[in-house]
This record gives sequence, C-alpha cells and structure tokens, in this order.
Amino acid sequence: MSATPSIPAPPAASPLLTIDPRFAALVVPSTRLDCLHTGSRWTEGPVYLPATDELVWSDIPNNRLLRWSEGAGSGVFRQPSGFNNGNTLDREGRIVSCLHGARAVVRTEHDGSRTVLASHWQGKRLNSPNDVVVKSDGSIWFTDPSYGIDSDYEGYKADSEIGGCHVYRIDAQSGELELVSSDFERPNGLAFSPDESRLYIADTGRTHRANGPHHIRVFDVIDGRTLSGGAVFAIVTPGLADGFRLDEHGNVWTSAGDGVHCYAADGALLGKILVPEVVSNVCFGGPRLNRLFITATTSLYAIYLAVNGARRPA
Repeated sequence: MSATPSIPAPPAASPLLTIDPRFAALVVPSTRLDCLHTGSRWTEGPVYLPATDELVWSDIPNNRLLRWSEGAGSGVFRQPSGFNNGNTLDREGRIVSCLHGARAVVRTEHDGSRTVLASHWQGKRLNSPNDVVVKSDGSIWFTDPSYGIDSDYEGYKADSEIGGCHVYRIDAQSGELELVSSDFERPNGLAFSPDESRLYIADTGRTHRANGPHHIRVFDVIDGRTLSGGAVFAIVTPGLADGFRLDEHGNVWTSAGDGVHCYAADGALLGKILVPEVVSNVCFGGPRLNRLFITATTSLYAIYLAVNGARRPA
C-alpha cells in the first residue's frame, strides 16, 4: 500500500506591501521573511562582518552582543557588552560601537582590545552614544541622545552633564570631537547617501514628548565635515525611525512600528516590509549586500532583496 502524499502547507502571506510602483524593482516577489533568532529583550545595532560572513547585533537590556552566521546559527559575541547599542565598521574592518554604559564611542581592535574614541565634550561626559557611521575619509559621526541614562534598563541612570542631545563628528586625523548639530530633541539613527553628499538623521523626540518628532531629516554635507539644511525628509508612522540604512540607489530603508519602510531619495514612501514586531534597526549584509538584516524587539529577521546596500566611495 502506497503512502498518502503529504499536502504542502499554503504559502505564508507576503511580507511585502507595495505603495509606489517603483518598489517592485527593489524586492523579490517570492521572497520570505526569515526569523533567525529570538529571545532577546530589545535588539539593536546590526552590523555585517564581511571577513567572517556573520552578523553581530546588540541586545541592550541583557548587556550583550550576539552573533549569527549561516549554518552555525546564533550565539554570544560579547557579554557584558557595556550596554552596547549601535555598531558599524571602519575602513579597516574594525567594529565601532556606541556604549550606553561607558557613555562612549569605542573601537574594537583586530586583537580584541578596545580603544575609546570619544567620551567627553568640552570636559563633560557624553549622554549615551546611540548610533554611528563612518565616512569614507575615516571620520566617525554619531548621535548622543539620553536613552542610556534615562533609567537603569539600558545603561545607568544619571543626569545629563551636557544638557542637550547632539550629533558629533570625530576627525580621522586628529581625533578631535566636533559638534555638528545641536537642534535635535533625541537624535537617533543616521546614515550617509551613497555619494556622501547628504547625511540623514532621525529625531525620535516622541519618546519623551507626546507631540515630539518622529521623522528623518536630511542635511547637505559641506567640505566633508559640516552640515547645512536639515529639512524633514520623511515622517515615519506608525512608530519611529530608530535606525536605517541606504541602498545603492539612495533609497532609505528605515525602522517603523509595523516593519521596515522604504523611501525613495525624493521622500516618497515606496513600500513596506511587514514585520510582526516593532523594528529598531536594519543593515545590508551577505557577500553581495543583498540581504536586509532587521533587528525587531526580541528577534533578528532577514529578507533577500533585488537591490544591494550602498558601498562607501573608494
């Protein structure tokens, strides 16, 4: 007697929501959203490491960095992490991180030691560096809201010594810390356009004020070191533009309350990747940078796209 053939389960609903026809060229219609890890408290700061083909990200309240790679799965990368939040790579492939606990921006050297790059502004301690990017000239740009000192949940409760939440630049040659913008309520995610002529910075002031901002602003980068402009690029709803990255065409892929939102360079909302948890951040990874890794509340997700992440200018 032959066995009864199994009936394939019906396909899951597509995670893709098209709003503008241009979105179709950026996504793979048959793709699926993969959950790679779960069990965290608040995931953040994903960074892809080409040298080892793995993804590292933060689980801030649990004071640890996690890692994931195809085949090996997930595990602990570093614990304690200093309440590590945002991460990125510098020109030499070293991880640059924002630590809530140490209230500093640090670099992990190739031998595993760590170097403090910035911890004070004009003699006063930083609040709690949040997100960070490295420009092609080696300068490091980061945001400094107060989330890590607001309570003991993601750092250590303390008063702000600076009295404001700003955006800073660390000069690649001198190591000097420069203030580049002081007109944010809670500066958060940031990313350069592919040609680095523009810098996008989120303001998530709504976390502290009911009518506070929940948008992304865009600035012109002048002479590679100062900013001008700052018009609102996109208002993200539901949720916040906690963290985001750009693809090779200049589209912005940002966190939101219902998933990942994709905005064209002209500010139009093109479409969404629907995620079952509130998203905090994204990054492009994989050998061809065509896989979008998504940190969302308790979990790490990933989805393949038809577009590649932006690469730094040579």
